[in-house]
Amino acid sequence: MSLPPTADYVIIGGGVMGASTAYHLAKKGARDILLLEKEDFFGQGATGRCAGGVRYQFATEVNIRLSLESLPMLERLEEETGQPSGYRPMGYLFLLTREQDLAVFERNVKLQHSLGVMTEWLSGDEIRRRLPMMRLEDVLAGTCYEKDGLADPNSVVMAYVGAGQRLGVRALTGVRVTGLEVERGKIAGVVTPIGRVKTRCVVNAAGPWAGKIGEMAGLHIPITPLRRQMLTTTPLPEIPPDFPFVIDFAQSLYFHREGEGLLTGMSNPDEKPGFDQRVDPEWELRAMEAAIARLPLLAQAGVVARWAGLYEVTPDAHPIFGATAVEGFYIVGGFSGHGFMHGPVAGKLMSEIILEGKATTVDVSMLDLARFEEGRLIPEYNVI
Repeated sequence: MSLPPTADYVIIGGGVMGASTAYHLAKKGARDILLLEKEDFFGQGATGRCAGGVRYQFATEVNIRLSLESLPMLERLEEETGQPSGYRPMGYLFLLTREQDLAVFERNVKLQHSLGVMTEWLSGDEIRRRLPMMRLEDVLAGTCYEKDGLADPNSVVMAYVGAGQRLGVRALTGVRVTGLEVERGKIAGVVTPIGRVKTRCVVNAAGPWAGKIGEMAGLHIPITPLRRQMLTTTPLPEIPPDFPFVIDFAQSLYFHREGEGLLTGMSNPDEKPGFDQRVDPEWELRAMEAAIARLPLLAQAGVVARWAGLYEVTPDAHPIFGATAVEGFYIVGGFSGHGFMHGPVAGKLMSEIILEGKATTVDVSMLDLARFEEGRLIPEYNVI
């Protein structure tokens, strides 16, 4: 493997953000694009370790608009790239068990309706009728939108990598960026163990590692890596084919069908920031106790696979888009658990920002890096 001595655009990170950005730059006519992934395969970082969920149900207008653009791109992915996304609408069903969440979710539903996302508001009794196999005595109400669902992370990443390569993108795996060269406030090059690439444009799409890449350019990027873990079970024939993606919101506990079994996980509120991607057996036990309390059928199942991945969390649970104080150094990251679903449109927006000076498909100008220093945070309530 050899690196080119120069590139017009270097994208760091071969997950969905980097792959989508490379493809959309090439689609707009940009050339001499280099995509670098530190792992041996594309999409093996945060993208490849996520639960695969895609949804329209958010609490802020900008996140809903990102979904309104991005999820239809997943539906059209095969038509555009030749590779299907594996999109399967099944509905996200949020279970609400705390009084304080009801008013917030009612406001969320009104906002979603105003933007054309016709989320259902369900009573506790309606939810119990829909999910008779679950223990839901404490559920007060919930929300569901039928077009929320799942897609396949590996398929989406490889669709963009392959389509980008056909447009001339040079995509390399096993190349770790170890430094950035900055001269007079401008990006000048990328340093790796196998060589240096001279460039005037770098896109930081390194997901949970984006903060580390930012430090190489002398910038503080407030993206914190947090471990999340999940497992899949042996077949559970009692689970109906139309079982939705169920989220117990108060517990950040979730379930969805995975093959003939289920995938389940629960966020640890006491998780310490860091890059540890080993499964914590103590937390797995606590998560499974909570899962079985909700869905007793799980007590009959075995474990097929277990893994942990990293969320890339910002202080307001919204992503960061765009230019930075270092000329030619851009960032797309910090999606706080919903990066996979917004990856398609994120790459398109980055191509607009880099080539045209601003994002036009969705206005994400308020999601710039400077908002943290300037106190312009936009909290997203609906994260798990």
